[in-house]
Amino acid sequence: MRVQEERQLNAVSDEVLALTAVIRPILRGLLYALKSDIVGEAGGYENVLLKMLPRLYRAGDGDCGICFEYAVHEALNSGDPRVLERINDAARLCNVPGANLKSLLFGLEKTGAQQLIATAEEILTEDSRVLYGTRGQPAKLRRHINFLAGAFRNRRTRLALPYSIRGLWKADLFVGYDDTDRWVGTSVKINPSQLEGAAGLRIGIIPTRQGRSDAVRKDDSKNLVLCPLHHDGDFMQVFYEGWRAIQAFIDADAKMPKEVDLPSPVHREVVRILVERREFGVLDVIEAIKKFGQPELLHTEDRQADMGAIRGSAQTDMFLAPISRSV
Repeated sequence: MRVQEERQLNAVSDEVLALTAVIRPILRGLLYALKSDIVGEAGGYENVLLKMLPRLYRAGDGDCGICFEYAVHEALNSGDPRVLERINDAARLCNVPGANLKSLLFGLEKTGAQQLIATAEEILTEDSRVLYGTRGQPAKLRRHINFLAGAFRNRRTRLALPYSIRGLWKADLFVGYDDTDRWVGTSVKINPSQLEGAAGLRIGIIPTRQGRSDAVRKDDSKNLVLCPLHHDGDFMQVFYEGWRAIQAFIDADAKMPKEVDLPSPVHREVVRILVERREFGVLDVIEAIKKFGQPELLHTEDRQADMGAIRGSAQTDMFLAPISRSV
């Protein structure tokens, strides 16, 4: 039997650290949402200063959703237990083997998609497989990655994809375990009503909805494993607080907003970190404030344990043990 221990390395820190961690992917999402011609005039993403963001950014209906995708991706790779534990449960329902859960960002509708695809290609190997929930040999993900990018823009290209993954171009993330190199296509929607199933997609990450179950569960109608993220006092609340803080910062021309716009001392403290760095590049600021956020919270240990049957046959091949931090 495999025993997987999720060991908490650090206590969940105060609100300022948690909020600082979540504004990083929000800033990154807004940066890559800028139109490519505007970014080109500024000299590329690396030359866009933080103080320029309010002048270059034009609010769009999908911006919050884009930033939500970045936030989920960042939370997964930084070991945020509020996200990691629930998506780990979803991956288990998809029968994905492995211990070290990671995320690859694959949002093709965003400006800068080619850069994101290149990052995925660096991580993926020739043995990286995507599991799609039906019988048959899992497809090699690296081999199809550029076809998936082409399928987003060209309907005819989709016909060149194997039928089992023909809808995989709709994925926002690939979630999986880098120790086994097995991945599943994942859709991330901040509006649950926009979540759709497609051939090759396996997990749907959404916020919890009032009056609906918050359990990680299979949805046979969409052929997806639904993974709702909790709100009150949890990840979704922090995300929306971070989104509002960044919106107030942008509306104030990258300066400190009026108190009526941002009355919370916690929010103002986080925005002050940005105001002090408005003369620096957005990407440099994102990297610089990383040290001010919550450090990695979890460490996963995976080991094989001997098992002796007392009576009957064993129905469990893995035991997941969350271990809190000692105080």
